[in-house]
Amino acid sequence: MTKNRITSEEALAFHLEPTPGKFEITATVPMTTQRDLSLAYSPGVAVPCEAIAENPELAYDYTNKGNMVAVISNGTAVLGLGNLGALASKPVMEGKSVLFKRFADVNSIDVELDTEDPEAFINAVKLMGPTFGGINLEDIKAPECFIIEQRLKEEMDIPVFHDDQHGTAVICAAGLLNALRISGKKIEDVQIVLNGAGAAGIACLELLKAMGAKHNNCIMCDTKGVIYQGRTEGMNQWKSAHAAQTELRTLEEAMKNADVFLGVSVKGAVTPAMVASMADNPVIFAMANPDPEITPEEAHEVRPDAIVATGRSDYPNQVNNVLGFPYLFRGALDIHARAINDEMKIACAHALADLAREDVPDEVALAYGKNLSFGRDYIIPTPFDPRLIHRIPPAVARAGMDTGAARRPIIDMDAYELSLKSRMDPTANILRGINARARANQARMIFAEGDDPKVLRAAVMYQRSGLGKALVVGRADDVKAKLTAAGMEDAYRELEVVNAANTQHLETYKSFLYNRLQRKGSDSKDIHRLAARDRHVFAALMLAHGHGDGLVTGATRKSAHVLERLNHVFDANAKHGAVGITALLHKGRIVFIGDTLVHEWPNEEDLANIAEKGAKVARHMGLEPRVAFVSFSTFGYPVSERAEKMQRAPDVLDARGVDFEYEGEMTVDVALNAESQKNYPFSRLTGPANILVVPARHSASISVKLMQEMAGATVIGPILTGLDKSIQICSTTSTANDILNMAILAACKVGE
Repeated sequence: MTKNRITSEEALAFHLEPTPGKFEITATVPMTTQRDLSLAYSPGVAVPCEAIAENPELAYDYTNKGNMVAVISNGTAVLGLGNLGALASKPVMEGKSVLFKRFADVNSIDVELDTEDPEAFINAVKLMGPTFGGINLEDIKAPECFIIEQRLKEEMDIPVFHDDQHGTAVICAAGLLNALRISGKKIEDVQIVLNGAGAAGIACLELLKAMGAKHNNCIMCDTKGVIYQGRTEGMNQWKSAHAAQTELRTLEEAMKNADVFLGVSVKGAVTPAMVASMADNPVIFAMANPDPEITPEEAHEVRPDAIVATGRSDYPNQVNNVLGFPYLFRGALDIHARAINDEMKIACAHALADLAREDVPDEVALAYGKNLSFGRDYIIPTPFDPRLIHRIPPAVARAGMDTGAARRPIIDMDAYELSLKSRMDPTANILRGINARARANQARMIFAEGDDPKVLRAAVMYQRSGLGKALVVGRADDVKAKLTAAGMEDAYRELEVVNAANTQHLETYKSFLYNRLQRKGSDSKDIHRLAARDRHVFAALMLAHGHGDGLVTGATRKSAHVLERLNHVFDANAKHGAVGITALLHKGRIVFIGDTLVHEWPNEEDLANIAEKGAKVARHMGLEPRVAFVSFSTFGYPVSERAEKMQRAPDVLDARGVDFEYEGEMTVDVALNAESQKNYPFSRLTGPANILVVPARHSASISVKLMQEMAGATVIGPILTGLDKSIQICSTTSTANDILNMAILAACKVGE
């Protein structure tokens, strides 16, 4: 399986652009007028303050406490990097915060405490208790993490959860339930060997014992061997709780005839000989990161009957904490829980196991580029399964209510599940699906502007992300110099640099171009200059002759100039049906606007063509199209000659018998606002439009740029459609990531 390669330069740029860090705080209430300010602060804020003072539970109603989690660390055990300190842990904690938001719509803020004193840490977190609905502890070294978590759980009245311990334990338990089901074994009967007696390992064994595993059937090992009763070396109270009464002394001895191996230790800790000595149908969870205790290939070579899971995304059965902590907190927050108890963790594990046994939705299979079904290589759901948000939190919430952890039980569970479905941003899954399709296509992508550092960075990211082969048009020495200046000198050997001087196809290109342009005022010298010296034309000629599968350009020149150059090679114009569709992503919605590139002043036939091309793009991106022909009038009022073509365009689609929803003319608010649409019950739209066809290119451009600048919308496009080749034109303000997104669209052939 293709592995993503991330360079240090790329990682630093990701954290730097467009602004430092990974999230920002935005207001959820209007803050424009003096009255708004008076309500948000003084004197209006006094009313909820007094209400909360009288009844503290109202803090969940009048503040963000009920959907706010703190991610707290002191940086003493940062990933696999060790004790980097509080400040250096901040990128990790910011990352955890955005994962909370992305996967479960939980607001989160990171807090880094500059102390290694457990008492000081505990006191600081306790004092922040009124602010948050839950505490997620992260990257704190053992054994202090045990002390800190236990004390905080005892002394605080909100959930305290150390994800390094319990997150791993929950996902491990979910996978093990299904692995044992496939193996025909029961948890209370199996012999379990755990290697790695740190926070995660101890939590895994404790949870499995709470789920039925017998103490006498569980052997825990550390770097000094088996933890047995009577051992004194390297022991502490948490290890002692799992000391076994056994004569076994080494991991190798413990593995003989074991049914299950759980590893949270180091690369290479398990040998093929150890795996070979295990019982029939062994279960191996080699969860060390970044490299497992033994690879699936090594394990299967000696034991084809083994079920293997790792912590890596490039192997089947990834034990990934993101399957657990967002949904555990989502469920806990929604019942205003006092704690996350064992029953809630076990409910989460069972819900994950149950979900993995169900049919996998098509969008998940598309995102991963393969069919997934319950079995030895699919015992744990994938992190991007859209059902997680409405399946796991209800199970957690029910367990919390059943065990008395809920302050405010959920009365209507069906309504709760529906509300969970509506919380998630649908754009994330759509974009992931596009990425997966691009990866499956492995397109040879032509980057026309190889003299631009942003384009070169995008080309490197395209290739190192496993999306396909990057072909860069430029001079070799110039490309090498710019990559070196950007700190990516090693990438030069990976990219294929193409230009007129090193191609064997130049004469073929020139002949093709001469046949197209000889009666359009171009002589042989003009043709040579275009083919040999104009990178846009040269790149287009490469694509026209099948020497690449897609083309990305426009990052250094205005789109009108680029489109004029492309028209030397392709018929990328209004007469031949070319259209530019721009996607706007904002607050969980995608809206397409057309035409933003080709048609200056389209007539009703052109508008109908734009609608059809927009519908095709929407379907390529996984959306069912709903088209609105927008104007300043709605269904004939006010009357204006300027709106007549917008009224006639739906009639054109009527005659064509298209298979998507469309309506018009209407104002933008009627097109996009469900409440406004209720005033027009005769409308053929069954919901808010996701494709807006506007009267002219200037209005399209104004709309896109206004949304981008004033609302902060993400802009993808214009997506050039109507050609038989895949070409995408970036804007001159594009970042490297924007250019990469356009390359991904080109690889998916969204515009064809």
